[in-house]
Amino acid sequence: MFSTGHLHPMMVHFPIALLLLGFVFEICSLLFKKETCWSFAGFWLLIAGTLGALAAFGSGLLFTSELTGTAGKIKEIHEILAGMTVLCALVDSGLKIYLKLSHKENDTLKWISFGFYALSAILVIITGFYGGNLVYTYMLPL
Repeated sequence: MFSTGHLHPMMVHFPIALLLLGFVFEICSLLFKKETCWSFAGFWLLIAGTLGALAAFGSGLLFTSELTGTAGKIKEIHEILAGMTVLCALVDSGLKIYLKLSHKENDTLKWISFGFYALSAILVIITGFYGGNLVYTYMLPL
């Protein structure tokens, strides 16, 4: 039987995969500057990963139950990190869209964007660690 409690565990895999793969493509675009496909793919993976992060964050807030004790503290950390991940991904998406639409070469904004992409990738890993800890250590139902 399907319940809304299953939405969050089903959605969390998308931002993890999309943001991490997109960041790898972003690194490749720096290493192989002549190949524009890396940057193009990194951009679209960022956009898809940001939308996935928004969906996962929203489903976590709306459809997961409250926890107490140590599990509750870990869930709180998980939620804070998830919010930071979404925020960094949104900022980076906004910067990337601005850079694409302005058609300007702004190295400073490109490096700031790269920093937010890196931070998003790091945060999604740490957020996933805490979420996995909740599931596997505290045996939360999927």
